[in-house]
Amino acid sequence: MAMSSLQLNNAIAKPFFMGMSPSSSYKNSVGRIRCAATTPSKHYTITLLPGDGIGPEVISVATNVLKLAASLEGIEFDFQEMPVGGAALDSTGLPLPAETLSAAKQSDAVLLGAIGGYKWDKNEKHLKPETGLLQLRAGLQVFANLRPATVLPQLVDASTLKKEVAEGVDLMVVRELTGGIYFGKPRGFGVNENGQEIGFNTEVYATHEIDRIARVAFETARKRSGKLCSVDKANVLEASIFWRKRVTAIASEYPDVELSHMYVDNAAMQLVRDPKQFDTIVTNNIFGDILSDEASMITGSIGMLPSASLGESGPGLFEPIHGSAPDIAGQDKANPLATVLSAAMLLKYGLGEENAAKRIEAAVLDTLSRGYRTGDIYSAGNKLVGCKEMGEEVLKSVDSQVPAPV
Repeated sequence: MAMSSLQLNNAIAKPFFMGMSPSSSYKNSVGRIRCAATTPSKHYTITLLPGDGIGPEVISVATNVLKLAASLEGIEFDFQEMPVGGAALDSTGLPLPAETLSAAKQSDAVLLGAIGGYKWDKNEKHLKPETGLLQLRAGLQVFANLRPATVLPQLVDASTLKKEVAEGVDLMVVRELTGGIYFGKPRGFGVNENGQEIGFNTEVYATHEIDRIARVAFETARKRSGKLCSVDKANVLEASIFWRKRVTAIASEYPDVELSHMYVDNAAMQLVRDPKQFDTIVTNNIFGDILSDEASMITGSIGMLPSASLGESGPGLFEPIHGSAPDIAGQDKANPLATVLSAAMLLKYGLGEENAAKRIEAAVLDTLSRGYRTGDIYSAGNKLVGCKEMGEEVLKSVDSQVPAPV
């Protein structure tokens, strides 16, 4: 591996503002840039998991952008594409084949598109695409999910909130990813004392699970504005009482970070009422899943938000937070920018390649400033484009940047 995915002293900095091929001109452009740049001095292996629905479309765009931006910094990649989710079920009968997990573990980083679709909705739980994603996260031991939600100046009018509420929002949700009710046991189906069928799950956290995600959150907050809000349901749930106890204990290690606590129902309300009160939020698996999706809509579209899932060692998993959107799959309507920005997070958090990441972030901002919009973020006066054209415009913006001196 090139470097540990989770290096708290330097990797968790303030976040970004945080197959379709390019046209023939861009194939030539990429080749020209690569020749003009320094001889590649760094080499990484990236596992691509396109998945289902719009996954292959957005992964194709992100891969092209990743290659071009990295080439300007003297970086080369070996890409290996593997099946996961519904695509893997169709080809192998399993949502996460052993070969896919093995390839992911042996790579320097993993870039995932999306999984799931109506086709597999009626499958038994162990044969659902989503089970493959949970198995992948557990197999890579990526316990910390970082989800930035930032309202870009170019997209403030795309938010469903009033401009004065949405403008200037810049927050990070740190979600515990491999514990809690999604993984807790016992779980299953049964019959209660009245003879009725029941389904049950267990919300459970051990000390080390809470302590390690709390430290990630405190380190993240320390490098942002120094404010951390821990979200739980400690007025009802024993697991949340214990969560609050451990987060409070870890706070003593970070006297420079201001810690507050909030119940999840209030947090959901406050995210809509006054999102700018938040900087860094830390919470458990299920609450983080819900709140980060809510936060995404403040930005105007779930199609804009990337994420990074990191562990104490080994490769990180980088993916857009949107789903597979089977209703628009194959129609060139998907917004690829969340996946493109996930590629930037891959460079920054997974490989420590800050300059290459900044090239992608700058290119996305430039493309939006030039007025290009996919349908989910479109507003009057801008140019409506599809997934492929949006990718080509981002490539133009990367291509127009002056290469950094060697």
